[in-house]
Amino acid sequence: MNTCPPAHPLPAATQAIDQQLSETESAYSRFVPRQFLQLLGVDDIRTVQLGQQVERSMTILFSDIRDFTSLSESMSPQENFNFLNSYLVQMEPVIAAHGGIIDKYIGDAIMALFPHSPDDALRCSLAMLAKLDEYNAGRERAGYHAIQIGIGINTGIVILGTIGGEGRMDGTVIGDAVNLASRLEQLTKEYKVPVLISEYTLSSLENIKPWSLRFLDRTYVRGKHDEQSVYEVIDADIPTLRIAKKNTWPIFQRALTHYHLGDFQAAKTYFSQCLAEAPDDTAARAYLRRCEALAQPAVPPPALNDALALATDLTWLEEYSLGIPLLDKAHQELLADLTALTRTLQTDTLAHAPTLLAQIHRSAAKAFTQQADLMREKNYPFVDLHHRQHLRFFDYLKEIQDDIERNNTDLIYLGFRIKNRLSDWLINHLLNADHHFSHHINGRNVSHPLT
Repeated sequence: MNTCPPAHPLPAATQAIDQQLSETESAYSRFVPRQFLQLLGVDDIRTVQLGQQVERSMTILFSDIRDFTSLSESMSPQENFNFLNSYLVQMEPVIAAHGGIIDKYIGDAIMALFPHSPDDALRCSLAMLAKLDEYNAGRERAGYHAIQIGIGINTGIVILGTIGGEGRMDGTVIGDAVNLASRLEQLTKEYKVPVLISEYTLSSLENIKPWSLRFLDRTYVRGKHDEQSVYEVIDADIPTLRIAKKNTWPIFQRALTHYHLGDFQAAKTYFSQCLAEAPDDTAARAYLRRCEALAQPAVPPPALNDALALATDLTWLEEYSLGIPLLDKAHQELLADLTALTRTLQTDTLAHAPTLLAQIHRSAAKAFTQQADLMREKNYPFVDLHHRQHLRFFDYLKEIQDDIERNNTDLIYLGFRIKNRLSDWLINHLLNADHHFSHHINGRNVSHPLT
C-alpha cells in the first residue's frame, strides 16, 4: 500500500502566479517606465500615490519630425501608425543606451529625460541622428522620402511626479526647464539645424571640450521676461558643413553682434560673407533674410558704441534680490564690476581691462564661495550643479581675458561677448538658479533671515 502523501500543488501554482505578476509588471513598465518610478523613490507601482512628487535636476530632450503634418496627410491612418512606430522603434533603444528615459510620445514627438548628465543627452542626440541616417537609407531603398528631425535640449531643476484623478493617473515632469526644451526644438525648424541646446545645458556640461557649440540667438520663453542664449551643436552637421562653419565662425559671431545691436546693414554684409564660404549654413541664410527685411538703406545705422553702452550698462533691480543680504551685496558688486568693464570699451581703449578683469574674478570668487558655503550649510541638494555653473562663468571670463591679451581690437564684438557671456549669464543665473536656492531657504527657515 502506497502511504506517500500526494504531491502538493502549491509550488507550481505559486510559480505560475509569480510568472503572471512578473509579466504584468513588465507590461506596466511599457506604459510607466521603471526608471521613472525609481526616480520617484517607488519600488512597486501599486504603491504610487496621486500627487507624489520629487524635485530633480535633469536634462530634457525634445525631438520632432520635420513637416510631419504634411507628410501624414498623404498617408492613411494605418500607414501613419506604421510609419510612426517604425521610426520610434529605432529611437527608443538609442535613448535608453545613453541613460535616457522616454517620458512620453506626443504624436511624432519624443520627450526624454536624462537624470545623470547633460553630456548623456548631447551624445544621445548625435546617436539619434546617426540612427536616423540608417533609417532613411532603408526608407529610400523602399521608395520613400527621407525624413529630418529637430532636437532641443535644456537642463534644469524640474518637478517629477504624478497627476490626474482617481480614475486616471499619469507620471510627468513639469517646470520652466521643460518649456525651454520644447521651445528650442521649435527653433530648430526656424533655423533648419538639427540640434540646439540652452545656456543652462552648456553651463552644466561636465566636459565642454569635445563639443563644437556655436552661439546662435537669444530667445524668450512664454511667460518669462529674461532672454535665454541658444547654442547650435555643429557636431550634428555633416563633416563638410561642420568645417565650413568653423572657418566662418568669427564672421558669423560678428554678424550676430551687429544684428543684435540693430545695425542690420553691417550684419547683412557679414552674413553674406558667411554664405559665400558656407552656402549650406541655413542659420546664416535665415538671418540674412531677416536683415534684408529689416535693413533700411536710407536710415543711418545706430551709433554702435551708444547701442552697446545701453545694452551693457546694467543696474541692480529688485527682482534680482534673493532676500539674503550677504549674497545680494556680493552680487551687486559683481554686476557693478561687469558694467565698469564694458564702460571702458566706450573709450576705445583696453588699458584698464586687465585690472578690471582681475577685480571681476575676485568679486565672482567671493560671491560664489559665500553662496557655496551657505548651500552646504543649508543642505541644498543641487550644490554640485550650481558649482559647475559657477565654474563655467570663470571659463567665459578666461575667454574674454585671452581675447584682450591677444589684442583683439574689435571692441564692439568684445563688448557684446562680455554682455552675452558674463552680464546676461549672471542675470539669468540670479533669476533662476539662485532664486531656486532662495526659495529652498525660505521654505525651510523663514523665521530666521540671513545676513
